[in-house]
Amino acid sequence: MPELSQETERGQAAQPFGWAEVTGPSMVPTLHNGDLLVVSHRGRIRPGDVVVLRHPFQQDLLVVKRAAERREGGWWVLGDNAYAGGDSTDYGVVPDELILGKVRLRYRPRKADQRSPFALARWALSAVRPVFADRSASRRLRAR
Repeated sequence: MPELSQETERGQAAQPFGWAEVTGPSMVPTLHNGDLLVVSHRGRIRPGDVVVLRHPFQQDLLVVKRAAERREGGWWVLGDNAYAGGDSTDYGVVPDELILGKVRLRYRPRKADQRSPFALARWALSAVRPVFADRSASRRLRAR
């Protein structure tokens, strides 16, 4: 289950954006371990958005998941990696008050072994990417 740094919550009320660091494989291939995220604390959540939320049973733990669909009582959230677990199939619907924000941007830090000019150019072209909503999340939900 991916944990996120607690920096996401610092200044949440005062600032419209925060950041988080991903640890864990549940959002692969969209997000990888070590990715840094820019999180918007304002705005409407829609199906397919990648969101940061408090774990319903361990509220000191922050996780990142995809909001699959709106249900009575909150959001059904899923990880992009179906084999990693740790989503609504384990803990059910997530209440709205536990959703902290929507992920807007992903920064993937350079790995130490990326030293060749080709590897550096490839990293430079893909290091910063917006995180878009995946509207196929509801199709994946029906498949589970």
